[in-house]
Amino acid sequence: MTFIVRLGIAAAIVAGQALLIWLLWLFFKWLGKKLKSYGQTRFKPLMFRKYQILNTSQITSAVLLLLRILKYLITIFQLYITIPIVFSLFPLTKNLASVLFGYILTPLKSIGLGILKFIPNLFAIVIIVLITRYILRSLKFFEAQIQNGKLVIKGFYADWAQPTFNILKIFLYAFMAAAIYPLLPGSNSPVFQGISVFVGLIISLGSTSAIGNVIAGIVITYMRPFKAGDLIKLNEITGFVVEKSAIVTRIRTFKNEYVTFPNMMILTSDVVNYTTSSEENENGLIIHVSVTMGYDVPWPKIHEILIAAAEKTAHIEASPKPYVHQTALDDYYARYEINAYTKDVAVLISIYSDLYKNIQTGFNEAKIDMRSPVYQILMPFKG
Repeated sequence: MTFIVRLGIAAAIVAGQALLIWLLWLFFKWLGKKLKSYGQTRFKPLMFRKYQILNTSQITSAVLLLLRILKYLITIFQLYITIPIVFSLFPLTKNLASVLFGYILTPLKSIGLGILKFIPNLFAIVIIVLITRYILRSLKFFEAQIQNGKLVIKGFYADWAQPTFNILKIFLYAFMAAAIYPLLPGSNSPVFQGISVFVGLIISLGSTSAIGNVIAGIVITYMRPFKAGDLIKLNEITGFVVEKSAIVTRIRTFKNEYVTFPNMMILTSDVVNYTTSSEENENGLIIHVSVTMGYDVPWPKIHEILIAAAEKTAHIEASPKPYVHQTALDDYYARYEINAYTKDVAVLISIYSDLYKNIQTGFNEAKIDMRSPVYQILMPFKG
């Protein structure tokens, strides 16, 4: 084959490839116009729950971008194939053509062999995922049965079902990841192992307090000191629990102030639960108010006024009846404490307010001065 013939064949190959590239670009141009008109009428916004992630125009632009990238990749591939073919026609560049073909065939061969070797591992991964999925479905069924009260386990409360399921789900996913990791292609490579160590180090250094709060949240869940909606007192702050998350707990005070507590702090604090106290005690929660009164006022009269004030207060239970304790005998006055039962802890601050008003009114009507006597002894000055 003469040089002229080889040159002609090379020119024909180049011209044919140029024509193919031109036709390819025309095809992609036509396809882009069709997709643009089709997307404006047929594509729907990408939604996640109630939030719109991408609108129709953005989805159409993304599809057109992928189409352009595909066009350039095919063009580059065509050019890369053409050059070794042309080089193989001439003796001086024949070896270079073999090298260029090797750059293409060697990676394709490695990829093909890797895919063949990965097929058994792929089946193993699918089996692990399916087993994990069906175990989670079974656990979800039992969780729903316990929450609905259809399945009762002695000593296991219904409000433990959801957090227990979440904990087991995390452990199952962790086990699944640990089982799948060695089966992934390249899992034994230094790069893959280095990335794993780096990610683990970042997580361990950056989430120490967060993990501590999560563990504290789990412990609090099984301690059951409160639940969402309960009225509690925590670190001298009283309010309703509005949120219990894995890391923090939020309460709303009677002044509509939202206070956030880390779960680690709650675990080491004293919690008073007014809602549970009123629900679990048959008679309800005992509220109490202390007053001081001089010894010149007979104690039976004071008892009578305090009990009458409690009985007039709204949301105070008629039975058991209010009662009075004398808690101290000081030098100038005695201390009295009125105790009364209520089951309406949601309006606790209003109950206390009404009780204070009724006590004040009762003593005023009885013409008894509520001010405690204070005596001062003046010694004569000796100069």
